[in-house]
Amino acid sequence: MENLHLVVGLGNPGSRYAETRHNAGLLVAEVLVGRWKTRWVQEKVFQASLAKADCGAQRVMVCQPQTFMNSSGEAVAAVMKFYRVEKERLLVAVDDADLPFGEIRLRPGGSSGGHHGLESIEQHIGTRDYARLRVGIGRTTSEREIRGHVLSRFTSTEAKWLDKVLTTAADQIEIWIEDGIQKAMNRFNGVVNDPAHEEGKAQ
Repeated sequence: MENLHLVVGLGNPGSRYAETRHNAGLLVAEVLVGRWKTRWVQEKVFQASLAKADCGAQRVMVCQPQTFMNSSGEAVAAVMKFYRVEKERLLVAVDDADLPFGEIRLRPGGSSGGHHGLESIEQHIGTRDYARLRVGIGRTTSEREIRGHVLSRFTSTEAKWLDKVLTTAADQIEIWIEDGIQKAMNRFNGVVNDPAHEEGKAQ
């Protein structure tokens, strides 16, 4: 499909992992699908849920791999091959424990940073030169073993801020699609203001 943009939201499938920190990328994808008023279609041949939409004049496909996180590349590579998606038109939304909660960062490429989902994608598509939007989930320890943290759910105090983070990340993806990565990075990279702090200042 000519000039198709592919937005991938990484996470783990199933109710056990719903709303966990490790599914931050998947939650961004959910926001886009809701905003664009489209729907998910289960595509077993790709091991993924797919949704097609228009963003401005651009045709977009949103993908949620239905493999577990560590095998995300299998689904991404299969979708890219079938729909002939160029790596320049691929964006992967992903959680990042090395970014503070509330911060988002879009980059045109780079290392996986130890994230197994990104490692799998790099392995299966043969490059790390694709856009990735990292959504900060913070960490509670300096240790590298943070499995318990990334698989935990967001706290009630984080929930309102999270909604704004996800909305802002979706805004950034739309700018990436319509105006390119440089404008998207310049406009949105950084900390998303905490609504609770804004309300406090207004009082």
